[in-house]
Amino acid sequence: MSIVQLNQISHQFGKTKIIKDVDLSIKKGEIFGLLGPSGAGKTTLVKMMTGILSPTEGEVFLNGEKMPSLNQMKHYGFMAQADALYQELTARENLDFFASLYKMPKARKKDRIQEVMEMVDLIDHLDQTVETYSGGMKRRLSLAAALVHEPELIILDEPTVGIDPVLRQSIWDELNRLKNKGVTIIVTTHVMDEADKCDRLAMLRSGRVIALDSPKQLKAEIGAATLEEVFLYYGGAED
Repeated sequence: MSIVQLNQISHQFGKTKIIKDVDLSIKKGEIFGLLGPSGAGKTTLVKMMTGILSPTEGEVFLNGEKMPSLNQMKHYGFMAQADALYQELTARENLDFFASLYKMPKARKKDRIQEVMEMVDLIDHLDQTVETYSGGMKRRLSLAAALVHEPELIILDEPTVGIDPVLRQSIWDELNRLKNKGVTIIVTTHVMDEADKCDRLAMLRSGRVIALDSPKQLKAEIGAATLEEVFLYYGGAED
């Protein structure tokens, strides 16, 4: 069953086409990766999935409902590249605010804030104002904010940039735990070892999907040892 469906999506800014004829079907309960260098169109694509941007051509569906849709907003959590946090508030106050937007019950909200802050290793900084956080801490808090309302779909745009390798691994452990509970996770990345952790992967270059399959299958198809070899193989094949 598909939770996200993109039908012949294109998007342009002015005369420049950023996304070109993308077809994607993302299944419920999988970790789906969007891999590509800066400028490949990953962020534009996820913004169209969330309804922040509308495609110039084509249609986006979440749970069978055409986007943008206010009704679907409560079903997903989105972590953008830019941290959307209230700097003068504490981490607890930020998370309380985001959880309240989704009408989370008060008792559950308190427990959930503890859970997500432990997951991103910020529990000792819960009552610290965000303006005193480092850049890496703000990224981790943004991830906690995307997860706090327990959405069935999580869309993460470069979630581990600026996060140390040990914590990055713990975050991936949590993403796999969520996947095992039936949560669908979409991750954009330009890091090959993270792309290898995905169930399926779409490789993007210049706004087009140049390859799509499981990391294992993508490598097997051309006899490659690494995803980097796969990307170079398919990327080099396009003019």
